[in-house]
Amino acid sequence: MAMTVTQVLVPVVALAALGLVVSTAGTIQTGNVGIRTTLGIISQEEIGPGVYLKLPLISSVQEFSTKDIVIDMSDLTPKAKDNLSLRDMDVSIYYRANPQAIAELSSKYASQNSRHPDGYVMPAYELVWRIARNACYEEIARLDSLVIHTQRDALGLAIARKLQEELDRTDTGVFTVSRVVIRSVQTDPSIEQSIQQAVANQKKLEAMQVQTEIAKREADIKVTEARGIAEANRIISGSLTREYLQHEANMALLKFAEKGNSNTIVVPAGMPVTPLISTPTPTAVTGKGKD
Repeated sequence: MAMTVTQVLVPVVALAALGLVVSTAGTIQTGNVGIRTTLGIISQEEIGPGVYLKLPLISSVQEFSTKDIVIDMSDLTPKAKDNLSLRDMDVSIYYRANPQAIAELSSKYASQNSRHPDGYVMPAYELVWRIARNACYEEIARLDSLVIHTQRDALGLAIARKLQEELDRTDTGVFTVSRVVIRSVQTDPSIEQSIQQAVANQKKLEAMQVQTEIAKREADIKVTEARGIAEANRIISGSLTREYLQHEANMALLKFAEKGNSNTIVVPAGMPVTPLISTPTPTAVTGKGKD
């Protein structure tokens, strides 16, 4: 059966209507805002996440990120406080822009915005990159090259604070520096050797301190033991009266005499005792009578 004109036109009209709707509507992803430019004039009102109406031929909408944006800086070679340059420094900067200030930023820093590979625009990216790089160099210049590797966390905080101050100087409340991560810090090879030697000396010093502490504790133990012995001797000497010593001597002599197998005793000169000696009784000799 041949199709009527109406049956042919309905699908065509429907497709045309669908194409018109698609061409006149767009979406803004969560965490982003849209900025409309109409006949070359940038609107000062941001378009929130969701569906928005396009105006083909006379206007366009750019999607700007208001989420954390990361700036990766690699192969930096700043000079430390001792005027020695680092061999390599890699830093990651995380920042975001106030959603309500995107419209102003889009026009104020139009030449310094950067487009992400995913299609959205990163507001004032080049501006923040340049100020962040300067902040890295300034904060490194405050530290000696030998201690930078031990101050990475503090250095990250200092760079973030410096960057925030500089951004607030011209755009108060517009940018927020979320955090700064020091990914890598490599000093000159000669400095590396000095650092390794310094670490080795520190470990050696710590070991010597431990040994000194052990020796001190051992000496304290010996002193305590000596004091205990001295105290014991003092107590003993205080209890050894003349009468007690005389009694002990008499008891020793008595036991010696009771053994009965000796008749000689050596007594200290001047000892006021009379030894008690048990002298064996002589055995009577019995002889045979003569017949």
